[in-house]
Amino acid sequence: MKNSPNNWQKTISNLFAGMTNVSCRRKALPPMMVLTSKVFTPFYKKWRHTLDVSTMQMHEAAAINNNNNAKLKTSKSSATTIQDIEKLSENVVSDYQKTLQDGCLEGIDSLKHIDMDAQLDYARAAYPAGENAACQRLEEFIAEDIDNYDISRDVPSLHATSQLSAYLTIGSISPRLCYLQATKVLEELHSEDGYALSNCDNNDIKRWISELAWRDFYRHVIVDKPTLIRHKAYKEETDSKIHWSYSKDDFEAWYTGKTGVPLVDAAMRCLNATGFMHNRLRMVTAMFLTKDLLIDWRLGERYFMQQLIDGDFASNNGGWQWSASTGTDSAPYFRIMNPFSQAKTHDTDGEFIKTWLPELKDIPASILHSEDKMRKELAKGGKFANINYPIPIVEHKAARQLAIAEFKR
Repeated sequence: MKNSPNNWQKTISNLFAGMTNVSCRRKALPPMMVLTSKVFTPFYKKWRHTLDVSTMQMHEAAAINNNNNAKLKTSKSSATTIQDIEKLSENVVSDYQKTLQDGCLEGIDSLKHIDMDAQLDYARAAYPAGENAACQRLEEFIAEDIDNYDISRDVPSLHATSQLSAYLTIGSISPRLCYLQATKVLEELHSEDGYALSNCDNNDIKRWISELAWRDFYRHVIVDKPTLIRHKAYKEETDSKIHWSYSKDDFEAWYTGKTGVPLVDAAMRCLNATGFMHNRLRMVTAMFLTKDLLIDWRLGERYFMQQLIDGDFASNNGGWQWSASTGTDSAPYFRIMNPFSQAKTHDTDGEFIKTWLPELKDIPASILHSEDKMRKELAKGGKFANINYPIPIVEHKAARQLAIAEFKR
Protein backbone atom coordinates (compact mmCIF):
# COMPACT_ATOMS: atom_id res chain seq x y z
CA MET A 1 0.00 0.00 0.00
CA LYS A 2 1.44 3.33 -1.01
CA ASN A 3 1.87 5.98 1.66
CA SER A 4 1.06 9.17 -0.22
CA PRO A 5 -0.91 11.62 1.98
CA ASN A 6 -4.07 11.41 -0.10
CA ASN A 7 -3.94 7.64 -0.19
CA TRP A 8 -3.44 7.00 3.52
CA GLN A 9 -6.00 9.63 4.50
CA LYS A 10 -8.57 8.02 2.22
CA THR A 11 -7.60 4.57 3.49
CA ILE A 12 -7.95 5.42 7.16
CA SER A 13 -11.33 7.07 6.52
CA ASN A 14 -12.61 4.09 4.54
CA LEU A 15 -11.32 1.53 7.03
CA PHE A 16 -12.68 3.45 9.98
CA ALA A 17 -16.10 3.81 8.36
CA GLY A 18 -16.09 0.19 7.23
CA MET A 19 -15.12 -1.22 10.60
CA THR A 20 -17.72 0.80 12.45
CA ASN A 21 -20.45 -0.32 10.05
CA VAL A 22 -19.66 -3.98 10.72
CA SER A 23 -21.19 -3.92 14.17
CA CYS A 24 -23.18 -1.64 16.43
CA ARG A 25 -21.04 -2.78 19.35
CA ARG A 26 -18.33 -0.14 19.06
CA LYS A 27 -20.40 2.93 18.16
CA ALA A 28 -23.91 4.25 18.36
CA LEU A 29 -23.61 5.65 14.84
CA PRO A 30 -20.90 5.00 12.24
CA PRO A 31 -19.00 7.99 10.83
CA MET A 32 -20.59 9.88 7.92
CA MET A 33 -24.15 9.21 9.13
CA VAL A 34 -24.12 12.63 10.79
CA LEU A 35 -22.35 15.13 8.56
CA THR A 36 -22.54 18.03 11.03
CA SER A 37 -19.27 17.06 12.66
CA LYS A 38 -17.34 20.26 13.41
CA VAL A 39 -19.45 21.69 16.26
CA PHE A 40 -20.91 19.49 18.97
CA THR A 41 -24.33 21.03 19.60
CA PRO A 42 -25.71 20.70 16.04
CA PHE A 43 -24.03 17.29 15.80
CA TYR A 44 -25.77 16.19 18.99
CA LYS A 45 -29.21 17.26 17.79
CA LYS A 46 -28.79 15.43 14.49
CA TRP A 47 -27.22 12.43 16.29
CA ARG A 48 -30.21 11.98 18.60
CA HIS A 49 -32.70 12.38 15.78
CA THR A 50 -30.87 9.83 13.65
CA LEU A 51 -30.74 7.30 16.47
CA ASP A 52 -34.42 7.74 17.24
CA VAL A 53 -35.63 7.21 13.68
CA SER A 54 -33.12 4.63 12.41
CA THR A 55 -33.23 0.92 13.03
CA MET A 56 -30.38 -0.96 14.67
CA GLN A 57 -28.45 -3.18 12.29
CA MET A 58 -27.35 -6.50 13.74
CA HIS A 59 -24.68 -8.68 12.15
CA GLU A 60 -24.10 -12.28 13.08
CA ALA A 61 -20.55 -13.46 13.65
CA ALA A 62 -19.45 -16.93 12.61
CA ALA A 63 -19.46 -19.36 15.53
CA ILE A 64 -16.29 -21.06 16.73
CA ASN A 65 -16.66 -24.35 18.59
CA ASN A 66 -14.94 -25.03 21.87
CA ASN A 67 -12.28 -27.41 20.49
CA ASN A 68 -11.03 -24.66 18.16
CA ASN A 69 -11.26 -26.95 15.13
CA ALA A 70 -13.55 -24.64 13.25
CA LYS A 71 -11.92 -22.03 11.09
CA LEU A 72 -13.38 -18.73 10.02
CA LYS A 73 -13.82 -18.36 6.30
CA THR A 74 -12.07 -15.28 5.07
CA SER A 75 -12.96 -13.83 1.69
CA LYS A 76 -10.30 -12.43 -0.59
CA SER A 77 -11.60 -8.90 -0.04
CA SER A 78 -11.58 -9.40 3.74
CA ALA A 79 -8.01 -10.69 3.62
CA THR A 80 -6.95 -7.67 1.59
CA THR A 81 -8.64 -5.36 4.09
CA ILE A 82 -6.87 -7.06 7.00
CA GLN A 83 -3.52 -6.72 5.24
CA ASP A 84 -4.21 -3.05 4.56
CA ILE A 85 -5.08 -2.49 8.21
CA GLU A 86 -1.92 -4.24 9.36
CA LYS A 87 0.30 -2.25 7.01
CA LEU A 88 -1.41 0.99 7.90
CA SER A 89 -1.12 0.22 11.61
CA GLU A 90 2.59 -0.49 11.30
CA ASN A 91 3.19 2.80 9.49
CA VAL A 92 1.05 4.85 11.87
CA VAL A 93 2.49 3.31 15.04
CA SER A 94 6.02 3.74 13.74
CA ASP A 95 5.31 7.35 12.91
CA TYR A 96 3.53 7.99 16.20
CA GLN A 97 6.45 6.69 18.23
CA LYS A 98 8.90 9.02 16.56
CA THR A 99 9.89 12.14 18.43
CA LEU A 100 7.63 15.10 17.88
CA GLN A 101 10.44 17.42 16.96
CA ASP A 102 14.20 17.28 17.39
CA GLY A 103 14.14 14.64 20.11
CA CYS A 104 11.78 16.45 22.45
CA LEU A 105 10.47 13.10 23.74
CA GLU A 106 13.87 11.67 24.55
CA GLY A 107 14.33 11.05 28.23
CA ILE A 108 10.84 12.13 29.30
CA ASP A 109 8.80 9.08 28.51
CA SER A 110 10.10 6.87 31.30
CA LEU A 111 7.46 4.90 33.19
CA LYS A 112 9.74 3.82 36.03
CA HIS A 113 7.52 5.69 38.49
CA ILE A 114 4.63 3.33 37.68
CA ASP A 115 4.07 0.08 39.56
CA MET A 116 2.66 -1.76 36.56
CA ASP A 117 1.73 -4.89 38.52
CA ALA A 118 -0.24 -2.89 41.08
CA GLN A 119 -1.92 -0.88 38.35
CA LEU A 120 -2.95 -4.07 36.55
CA ASP A 121 -4.22 -5.67 39.76
CA TYR A 122 -6.36 -2.61 40.42
CA ALA A 123 -7.75 -2.66 36.89
CA ARG A 124 -8.65 -6.35 37.12
CA ALA A 125 -10.55 -5.77 40.34
CA ALA A 126 -12.24 -2.56 39.21
CA TYR A 127 -13.25 -3.80 35.75
CA PRO A 128 -14.27 -7.48 35.73
CA ALA A 129 -14.00 -8.77 32.19
CA GLY A 130 -16.91 -9.61 29.94
CA GLU A 131 -20.16 -8.39 28.49
CA ASN A 132 -22.20 -9.63 31.46
CA ALA A 133 -20.16 -7.50 33.86
CA ALA A 134 -20.61 -4.48 31.59
CA CYS A 135 -24.37 -4.96 31.32
CA GLN A 136 -24.67 -5.40 35.07
CA ARG A 137 -22.75 -2.17 35.61
CA LEU A 138 -25.08 -0.37 33.21
CA GLU A 139 -28.14 -1.66 35.07
CA GLU A 140 -26.72 -0.63 38.44
CA PHE A 141 -25.82 2.84 37.18
CA ILE A 142 -29.30 3.47 35.81
CA ALA A 143 -30.94 2.13 38.95
CA GLU A 144 -28.72 3.86 41.51
CA ASP A 145 -26.71 6.77 40.16
CA ILE A 146 -28.18 8.27 37.01
CA ASP A 147 -30.72 10.30 39.01
CA ASN A 148 -27.87 12.46 40.38
CA TYR A 149 -25.58 12.36 37.37
CA ASP A 150 -25.77 15.97 36.21
CA ILE A 151 -24.38 17.25 39.52
CA SER A 152 -22.47 14.30 40.96
CA ARG A 153 -20.55 13.55 37.75
CA ASP A 154 -18.17 16.45 38.49
CA VAL A 155 -17.23 15.30 42.01
CA PRO A 156 -14.14 13.04 41.74
CA SER A 157 -14.44 11.64 45.27
CA LEU A 158 -17.80 10.10 44.39
CA HIS A 159 -18.26 7.00 42.25
CA ALA A 160 -21.22 8.63 40.54
CA THR A 161 -20.32 8.08 36.90
CA SER A 162 -21.23 4.95 34.96
CA GLN A 163 -17.67 3.51 34.98
CA LEU A 164 -18.48 2.03 31.57
CA SER A 165 -15.81 3.77 29.50
CA ALA A 166 -13.35 0.87 29.59
CA TYR A 167 -16.06 -1.53 28.43
CA LEU A 168 -17.21 0.83 25.69
CA THR A 169 -13.66 1.32 24.47
CA ILE A 170 -13.02 -2.36 23.80
CA GLY A 171 -16.56 -3.11 22.64
CA SER A 172 -17.77 -5.19 25.59
CA ILE A 173 -20.97 -3.20 25.56
CA SER A 174 -22.73 -1.29 22.84
CA PRO A 175 -23.20 2.50 23.05
CA ARG A 176 -26.54 1.90 21.33
CA LEU A 177 -27.64 -0.32 24.22
CA CYS A 178 -26.59 2.38 26.69
CA TYR A 179 -28.60 4.91 24.71
CA LEU A 180 -31.69 2.68 24.53
CA GLN A 181 -31.61 1.98 28.26
CA ALA A 182 -31.32 5.68 29.07
CA THR A 183 -34.13 6.69 26.71
CA LYS A 184 -36.28 3.97 28.26
CA VAL A 185 -36.00 5.76 31.60
CA LEU A 186 -36.90 9.03 29.88
CA GLU A 187 -40.04 7.42 28.52
CA GLU A 188 -40.95 6.18 32.00
CA LEU A 189 -40.63 9.73 33.31
CA HIS A 190 -43.36 10.75 30.91
CA SER A 191 -45.85 8.00 31.66
CA GLU A 192 -49.49 8.27 30.58
CA ASP A 193 -50.72 9.75 33.86
CA GLY A 194 -47.86 12.27 33.89
CA TYR A 195 -46.43 10.85 37.11
CA ALA A 196 -42.67 10.39 37.25
CA LEU A 197 -41.82 6.77 37.96
CA SER A 198 -38.45 7.68 39.44
CA ASN A 199 -36.68 10.62 41.05
CA CYS A 200 -34.63 11.22 37.93
CA ASP A 201 -34.57 14.65 36.42
CA ASN A 202 -34.52 14.84 32.65
CA ASN A 203 -31.27 16.80 32.81
CA ASP A 204 -29.49 13.90 34.54
CA ILE A 205 -30.39 11.43 31.81
CA LYS A 206 -29.89 13.87 28.96
CA ARG A 207 -26.46 14.83 30.29
CA TRP A 208 -25.35 11.20 30.32
CA ILE A 209 -26.72 10.66 26.81
CA SER A 210 -24.74 13.69 25.66
CA GLU A 211 -21.56 12.07 27.02
CA LEU A 212 -22.24 9.08 24.77
CA ALA A 213 -22.62 11.53 21.89
CA TRP A 214 -19.22 13.09 22.60
CA ARG A 215 -17.60 9.71 21.92
CA ASP A 216 -19.23 9.53 18.51
CA PHE A 217 -18.51 13.19 17.82
CA TYR A 218 -14.75 12.73 18.13
CA ARG A 219 -14.83 9.68 15.86
CA HIS A 220 -16.67 11.66 13.23
CA VAL A 221 -14.07 14.40 13.61
CA ILE A 222 -11.22 11.96 12.90
CA VAL A 223 -12.92 10.69 9.77
CA ASP A 224 -13.50 14.30 8.72
CA LYS A 225 -9.82 15.13 9.30
CA PRO A 226 -7.65 11.97 9.37
CA THR A 227 -4.42 13.99 9.71
CA LEU A 228 -5.26 14.02 13.43
CA ILE A 229 -3.71 10.57 13.74
CA ARG A 230 -0.33 12.05 12.72
CA HIS A 231 0.16 14.63 15.47
CA LYS A 232 -1.71 17.32 13.55
CA ALA A 233 -3.99 19.77 15.32
CA TYR A 234 -7.46 20.38 13.97
CA LYS A 235 -6.65 24.11 14.00
CA GLU A 236 -3.17 23.87 12.54
CA GLU A 237 -2.85 27.63 12.13
CA THR A 238 -3.39 28.07 15.89
CA ASP A 239 -1.14 25.20 16.89
CA SER A 240 1.76 26.27 14.68
CA LYS A 241 2.06 29.75 16.15
CA ILE A 242 2.36 28.63 19.78
CA HIS A 243 5.85 28.42 21.23
CA TRP A 244 5.19 25.13 22.99
CA SER A 245 7.51 24.23 25.84
CA TYR A 246 9.38 20.91 26.02
CA SER A 247 10.75 21.32 29.53
CA LYS A 248 11.65 17.86 30.80
CA ASP A 249 11.56 19.01 34.42
CA ASP A 250 8.08 20.54 34.15
CA PHE A 251 6.72 17.56 32.26
CA GLU A 252 8.15 15.11 34.79
CA ALA A 253 6.69 17.12 37.67
CA TRP A 254 3.31 16.90 35.92
CA TYR A 255 3.27 13.19 35.13
CA THR A 256 4.64 12.13 38.53
CA GLY A 257 2.21 14.35 40.45
CA LYS A 258 4.76 16.74 41.92
CA THR A 259 3.71 20.16 40.60
CA GLY A 260 2.71 21.60 43.96
CA VAL A 261 -0.87 21.99 42.71
CA PRO A 262 -2.90 19.57 44.87
CA LEU A 263 -5.77 18.71 42.52
CA VAL A 264 -3.45 18.19 39.55
CA ASP A 265 -1.03 16.05 41.57
CA ALA A 266 -3.81 13.97 43.13
CA ALA A 267 -5.32 13.33 39.70
CA MET A 268 -2.01 12.26 38.19
CA ARG A 269 -1.14 9.96 41.08
CA CYS A 270 -4.59 8.41 40.81
CA LEU A 271 -4.00 7.80 37.10
CA ASN A 272 -0.58 6.28 37.71
CA ALA A 273 -1.92 3.94 40.40
CA THR A 274 -5.23 2.89 38.83
CA GLY A 275 -5.06 3.54 35.09
CA PHE A 276 -8.16 5.72 35.38
CA MET A 277 -8.89 9.41 35.82
CA HIS A 278 -12.18 11.18 36.42
CA ASN A 279 -13.29 13.18 33.37
CA ARG A 280 -13.36 16.53 35.17
CA LEU A 281 -9.80 15.92 36.26
CA ARG A 282 -8.75 15.03 32.72
CA MET A 283 -9.77 18.53 31.69
CA VAL A 284 -8.06 20.16 34.69
CA THR A 285 -4.76 18.30 34.28
CA ALA A 286 -4.72 18.72 30.50
CA MET A 287 -5.37 22.42 30.71
CA PHE A 288 -2.75 22.84 33.41
CA LEU A 289 -0.14 21.16 31.20
CA THR A 290 -1.06 23.04 28.02
CA LYS A 291 -1.89 26.48 29.46
CA ASP A 292 -0.11 26.88 32.80
CA LEU A 293 3.03 25.07 31.63
CA LEU A 294 2.52 25.66 27.89
CA ILE A 295 3.76 22.14 27.19
CA ASP A 296 2.87 20.62 23.84
CA TRP A 297 -0.50 18.86 24.14
CA ARG A 298 0.86 15.87 22.18
CA LEU A 299 3.07 14.92 25.12
CA GLY A 300 0.10 14.76 27.48
CA GLU A 301 -2.02 12.98 24.89
CA ARG A 302 0.66 10.31 24.51
CA TYR A 303 1.09 9.88 28.26
CA PHE A 304 -2.64 9.43 28.84
CA MET A 305 -2.82 6.78 26.13
CA GLN A 306 0.01 4.93 27.84
CA GLN A 307 -1.88 4.87 31.15
CA LEU A 308 -5.65 4.97 30.66
CA ILE A 309 -7.47 1.67 30.88
CA ASP A 310 -10.21 3.27 28.81
CA GLY A 311 -7.71 4.87 26.44
CA ASP A 312 -9.47 5.61 23.17
CA PHE A 313 -7.57 7.55 20.52
CA ALA A 314 -10.45 9.64 19.19
CA SER A 315 -11.79 10.66 22.61
CA ASN A 316 -8.33 11.21 24.07
CA ASN A 317 -7.16 13.28 21.11
CA GLY A 318 -10.37 15.28 21.13
CA GLY A 319 -10.14 15.95 24.85
CA TRP A 320 -6.54 17.10 24.69
CA GLN A 321 -7.14 19.37 21.73
CA TRP A 322 -10.23 20.77 23.46
CA SER A 323 -8.08 21.68 26.46
CA ALA A 324 -5.26 23.05 24.30
CA SER A 325 -7.74 25.12 22.23
CA THR A 326 -6.42 23.58 19.03
CA GLY A 327 -9.34 21.26 18.26
CA THR A 328 -12.73 21.57 16.68
CA ASP A 329 -15.33 23.15 18.97
CA SER A 330 -12.62 23.47 21.64
CA ALA A 331 -12.42 25.63 24.74
CA PRO A 332 -11.73 29.29 23.87
CA TYR A 333 -8.07 30.04 24.57
CA PHE A 334 -8.93 32.72 27.13
CA ARG A 335 -11.03 30.35 29.26
CA ILE A 336 -8.33 28.72 31.33
CA MET A 337 -9.25 26.60 34.32
CA ASN A 338 -7.80 27.65 37.64
CA PRO A 339 -6.86 24.32 39.28
CA PHE A 340 -7.28 25.77 42.78
CA SER A 341 -10.77 27.09 42.01
CA GLN A 342 -11.64 23.79 40.38
CA ALA A 343 -10.60 21.99 43.54
CA LYS A 344 -12.70 24.31 45.69
CA THR A 345 -15.75 23.72 43.50
CA HIS A 346 -15.45 20.00 42.84
CA ASP A 347 -13.49 18.70 45.86
CA THR A 348 -14.78 21.11 48.47
CA ASP A 349 -13.63 19.18 51.53
CA GLY A 350 -10.41 18.05 49.90
CA GLU A 351 -11.42 14.40 50.20
CA PHE A 352 -10.08 13.35 46.81
CA ILE A 353 -6.87 15.35 47.23
CA LYS A 354 -6.12 13.87 50.65
CA THR A 355 -6.86 10.35 49.44
CA TRP A 356 -4.09 10.52 46.84
CA LEU A 357 -1.82 12.99 48.63
CA PRO A 358 -1.80 11.66 52.22
CA GLU A 359 1.07 14.02 53.06
CA LEU A 360 -1.50 16.85 52.89
CA LYS A 361 -4.02 15.20 55.24
CA ASP A 362 -3.48 17.78 58.01
CA ILE A 363 -3.78 20.84 55.78
CA PRO A 364 -7.26 22.45 55.86
CA ALA A 365 -9.17 22.54 52.59
CA SER A 366 -9.27 26.33 52.77
CA ILE A 367 -5.48 26.35 52.35
CA LEU A 368 -5.39 23.57 49.75
CA HIS A 369 -7.77 25.56 47.56
CA SER A 370 -5.75 28.79 47.71
CA GLU A 371 -2.51 29.16 45.76
CA ASP A 372 -1.37 32.13 47.86
CA LYS A 373 -1.99 30.30 51.14
CA MET A 374 -0.26 27.15 49.88
CA ARG A 375 2.83 29.12 48.92
CA LYS A 376 2.89 30.91 52.27
CA GLU A 377 2.36 27.85 54.46
CA LEU A 378 4.75 25.58 52.55
CA ALA A 379 7.55 28.15 52.41
CA LYS A 380 10.29 28.39 55.00
CA GLY A 381 8.75 29.54 58.26
CA GLY A 382 5.29 28.49 57.14
CA LYS A 383 2.99 26.33 59.25
CA PHE A 384 3.46 23.31 56.98
CA ALA A 385 7.02 23.92 55.84
CA ASN A 386 8.10 20.53 57.20
CA ILE A 387 5.74 18.63 54.87
CA ASN A 388 7.43 16.87 51.98
CA TYR A 389 5.38 18.54 49.28
CA PRO A 390 6.60 21.07 46.69
CA ILE A 391 5.60 24.71 46.42
CA PRO A 392 3.58 25.27 43.18
CA ILE A 393 6.04 25.24 40.27
CA VAL A 394 4.18 27.98 38.42
CA GLU A 395 2.03 30.94 39.42
CA HIS A 396 -1.36 30.43 37.79
CA LYS A 397 -2.23 34.09 37.28
CA ALA A 398 1.06 34.86 35.53
CA ALA A 399 0.92 31.60 33.53
CA ARG A 400 -2.60 32.41 32.37
CA GLN A 401 -1.53 35.82 31.08
CA LEU A 402 1.42 34.27 29.23
CA ALA A 403 -0.81 31.62 27.62
CA ILE A 404 -3.34 34.22 26.46
CA ALA A 405 -0.54 36.32 25.01
CA GLU A 406 0.76 33.27 23.11
CA PHE A 407 -2.63 32.53 21.58
CA LYS A 408 -3.19 36.18 20.68
CA ARG A 409 0.00 36.45 18.66
